[in-house]
Amino acid sequence: MPPSFDLESFLPYRLNRAAELISLSFAREYKQRYQMTRPEWRTLAALGSAGRMTATEVGAHSNMHKTKVSRAVRELEQRRWLKRTEDDADRRVEHLELTAAGLKAYREIADLARTYQASLEQVLGAGAIERIEAGLGVGSTLNCDFAAIPMAYRTQGTADETDLLAD
Repeated sequence: MPPSFDLESFLPYRLNRAAELISLSFAREYKQRYQMTRPEWRTLAALGSAGRMTATEVGAHSNMHKTKVSRAVRELEQRRWLKRTEDDADRRVEHLELTAAGLKAYREIADLARTYQASLEQVLGAGAIERIEAGLGVGSTLNCDFAAIPMAYRTQGTADETDLLAD
């Protein structure tokens, strides 16, 4: 019989669940007001915060698959919130930027996000967000170490590569 495993205490599972619940809760807010999907919001937010980007850069910035980015770009373009510009050096590359209407929508949703975060802070208690941000900051500086975890796991002989890559 395999050793017991408490999924509810497994940090990656708990972080994912918490992020998903919070993301869905905030999504209800912008979906109700702007009829936007999460990929559309994430694309709008990436472009609003970073400025001009390629679709590949949006995907990397927001950790979205290229098909989700492509659909979000198309929807934002149909709303006239986004414009594409062909790269002068490489015609296969398009640069994405928010239009004036897109920037207006971004600012409105960013205000909504700030209000949402303030309500989260009230629910979680004083200092909770700062502590979470501090922990996440440490995690992001260890990014290369996180990438090495699956390799260490494989070398222990507890799983093979196909097990780790299965989705």
